[in-house]
Amino acid sequence: MTNLIIRPGRLDELGTVESLLRGASSWLASRGIDQWQYPPHRDRIVAALEQGVCFLAFEDGEPIATIQVDDFADPEFWSPDDEPGAALYVHRMAVSREAAGTGVGGKLLEWAADRAAVQGKRWLRLDAWKDNEGLHQYYKAVGFTLVRIVDLPHRRSGALFQRPV
Repeated sequence: MTNLIIRPGRLDELGTVESLLRGASSWLASRGIDQWQYPPHRDRIVAALEQGVCFLAFEDGEPIATIQVDDFADPEFWSPDDEPGAALYVHRMAVSREAAGTGVGGKLLEWAADRAAVQGKRWLRLDAWKDNEGLHQYYKAVGFTLVRIVDLPHRRSGALFQRPV
């Protein structure tokens, strides 16, 4: 991968974002992982596109990934003691199966960390599916540390990770 371009998604690209998320959901299901086994939250994606915090990554003009990066610290996960304002947060990152394994995810996370640093933040944070150990290992391999697991009965996510920017 040599020509990765990351830019804010446009509202008319909602279908592209949803397609990338559905592709990730299908891949997870094929591996017996129940993460994201529901239709994408269209209302949340639309809001993120309107706010300019949902991004698409392109290689050779083709969309190959999506990531949302914003300052929303889910209050069910991040407490005032965590200094939520000291971080940017990653949500809904998905890489197309065609681009999987080429380092796109790592490049997106580096890009997000750079964004956080430019905004004067200390951390890049995310919450991951609590029982997706493979995903936990991936985040550790790209520089994140597990902060804690918040086990709420109504939430499947809750493995909190951060890395300094």
